[in-house]
Order: sequence, then structure tokens, then C-alpha cells
Amino acid sequence: MSNIVVFGAGGTAGSRITAEAVERGHRVTAAVRRPEATSYLPAGVRTVTGDATSARSVRDLADDTDVFVVAVGGGDRTLWRDAAQTLVNTLRELPDPPRVIHVGGGATLLTPKDTPYLDEPDFPAEYRDSAEGQADALAVYRSAADGVTWTYVSPPPLEFHPGERTGHYRTGTDHPVTDAQGRSVLTYEDLAVAIVDEIESPRFPNARFTAAY
Repeated sequence: MSNIVVFGAGGTAGSRITAEAVERGHRVTAAVRRPEATSYLPAGVRTVTGDATSARSVRDLADDTDVFVVAVGGGDRTLWRDAAQTLVNTLRELPDPPRVIHVGGGATLLTPKDTPYLDEPDFPAEYRDSAEGQADALAVYRSAADGVTWTYVSPPPLEFHPGERTGHYRTGTDHPVTDAQGRSVLTYEDLAVAIVDEIESPRFPNARFTAAY
């Protein structure tokens, strides 16, 4: 059993990660901006006011915590970079810091040309700010010095949506995992499975991974 803090536990990804972790018997703290709006989270979840961009909040929640899951969303491009930088700067000062698992974006994955999907000329303008913000966060983790153990998780770049939990998926690193038809598909529910699997049996310390069917 692990002690897990989920930043952004009220969101689409965070709520599913929280539910998956609780179902498997982990102790979960939901760190959200508005605890009163998270009554739909599973019984047994401790809900607190928390902010991944606040060094004080990160420091206070680090005690007796094994893993921080960062599933924050909204805001402007700087949110994800600021969260990553705050976590790196704060946790490296602690004697026994939690691991960090950051739920990132699929646009940072590489095309067959080995260039990010974010750099494709037809990349949707409405997703650019969040995609660039997640790219900034990945760069922060990759440049982090010793003292912080992180994992950045990228869903598929296109076909990623709520749906069925199958418990099955395949993993990759910097390129999307594709099926025989070249599609990369995953549900939020199975992303949650992959993340809790990584919590229980770490395979990608200080690295990025992706998952799909």
C-alpha cells in the first residue's frame, strides 16, 4: 500500500487515477483547489486544499507521501511548467522526497519523422497553449538534477477519451504505441491503470512513457 497525493484529483484524469488507486487499496489524498466540489470521489479519499505550483503546499503534503501524481489542468500555458518547476525545486531539498508521476500531453510524442506532433503544421490552434505548456514541463523534468525521481506519462496524441476500463495496454517511450492499423487509442480509465501500475511496479524512473492498445 502506498500513500499517494493526487494534484488535480477532481479532473477527468485525476478522478480516474484516484478511483483506480483506491480500488487497489492505496491511501489517497486528493489535493484540489476546491475540496467542497469533489463529493463524487470514492469513499475513503482524504480531500485537502492543495496546489502543485505552491512550494508550501508541496512541502506540507510531502510528509509520509510515497508518490505525487500531477494531473492538473486548466489555466494558461505556464501552469504545467510552474508545477514541474515547483516540484523539482521543492522536493530536491527534502531528505526523502516522494516520487512524481506527471500526467502530460500526447503532443510531445514523436511522429515517424522524429519531430513532435506539436510541431506539425496542422496542429490544432486551440490546443497549442496546453501542448506547449506540457512540453515545457517535460523539459523541466528532463533537465532536473539528482534528488528527484519523476515519470512523465503521455497519452496518445489524438484518440484519448473516457470509456471502458479493460486493464490492458501496451507501453512505449517517445513514439505512440500503435495497432495494426496505425491507430494509437486509449481511454482515461486505462491510463489510470497504467499510472497505478507504474506506482506499484516502477518501470520508467526519470523517463517518459506512453500507453495505448
